[in-house]
Amino acid sequence: MPDSASIPRVPPAPHPLLSAPPVPTIARLALPTTAVMIAQSGVSIAETWVIGKLGTEALAGFALVFPLLMLMTMMAAGGIGGGIASAIARAAGGGRTADARALVVHALIVALGFALLFTLGMRVFGADIYRLLGSLRGGSATGGDPARVLAFALTYSDTVFAGAAAHWAMFALSAILRGAGDAALPGKAMLLSSLLQIPLTYVLALGIGGWDGMGIAGAAVSSILTALLAAGLMLVALRRGAAGVALDLRGVSLRGALFAPILRVGLISSISALTANLATILVTLMVAGFGVAALAGYGVGSRLEFMLVPLAFGIGSALTTLVGIAVGAGQWQRAVRVAIIGSLMAAALTGTVGVLAAIFPQGWMSIFSADPLVQQTGVTYLTRAAPFYAFFGLGMALNFASQGAGRQGVPLAIALVRLALVAGGGWLAVHVWGLGERGLFWAVALSIVVFGLANLVALIVRPWRGR
Repeated sequence: MPDSASIPRVPPAPHPLLSAPPVPTIARLALPTTAVMIAQSGVSIAETWVIGKLGTEALAGFALVFPLLMLMTMMAAGGIGGGIASAIARAAGGGRTADARALVVHALIVALGFALLFTLGMRVFGADIYRLLGSLRGGSATGGDPARVLAFALTYSDTVFAGAAAHWAMFALSAILRGAGDAALPGKAMLLSSLLQIPLTYVLALGIGGWDGMGIAGAAVSSILTALLAAGLMLVALRRGAAGVALDLRGVSLRGALFAPILRVGLISSISALTANLATILVTLMVAGFGVAALAGYGVGSRLEFMLVPLAFGIGSALTTLVGIAVGAGQWQRAVRVAIIGSLMAAALTGTVGVLAAIFPQGWMSIFSADPLVQQTGVTYLTRAAPFYAFFGLGMALNFASQGAGRQGVPLAIALVRLALVAGGGWLAVHVWGLGERGLFWAVALSIVVFGLANLVALIVRPWRGR
């Protein structure tokens, strides 16, 4: 009988996604996530509509919280979530099944740690942040009470960030499953929660029958409860070993070598998300100088841009998985080809939405507010920024692809350039050249074009290679 030591070790079978054709595979992986994100876009519209029923001051208060809420969402889903998906995809692509399973535990610890930071940070510093954003500016000439705007902002903020752990757990569990190549399971769980959130938001915020509801806090409670539902469904699936990975604490020891790939990718991606949200915050600060109605109008108009993040996320999350698996297997040329194909698909999707919004801006704005001053600012924003949303989708998708490759230095540099264009160009337009809102929004449009085009050119000129 031959010595077992002499028996050659059989290498693991190549991951099936390594030989799959790019376009249909991207579409297949993106479809469940895109369906979820479209549903969540519907939730976003419904939530804004419900809050609008509470008045312009409530809508303006929500506009102040929204950039911070989107920062958390982008970090949880695209930043740290991207780091989680990337780490698991590369482990799966390289045949490191044990590492992939251990990464599940490490990923959840990281996610809950960041959730705690958001809960405590916004509780302590929330009021100061919203004051900085201009909640006490505007004055009665705009028809809004700045003190009430701040009160609405704090009520929503304190509630939604108290439940940050629910959102972080949901996005982390989704990233784990997507990184392993299963986009359908998290898609079903999150789609169900999204469909339930719309009626629940209405009931909790506005009431039903003889109950008056919880006001703006009800919208926040609705998002927490539905996130808990989605997280619970995915947690049960992981306990059963879904997608070849399992949540099992037995035999798992915490190792820095497994935290590192999550945090290395996730933190850089989060900084990129921070710069994008900081750009929005700076624009919000400058728009607040034109009054509460202008602030509400920009909040509704820019809401469409943030809704493109979920649309691009569907394709982008597929790219994180496909690029990560290819890189884990050492197939760098395939990784680059998949990234370019997928990013062009995302550009086509977001560009179509942008062109429609630029042609029919009044239709979008009238959904949320009948105030002519609110509508005027929103239309001004959409007719300048929306025509260039194709570049937004292009840049977003390439950022997700770079997560899978673990190559985020260039995308981060481009994100910083985008921030400089918004901050510097916007300030010059408003305070030096006297161009008002129009000049500010043209600066935003320019930053979007640079964001997408520079990422594509950088990848073509210097494609990723193994180290």
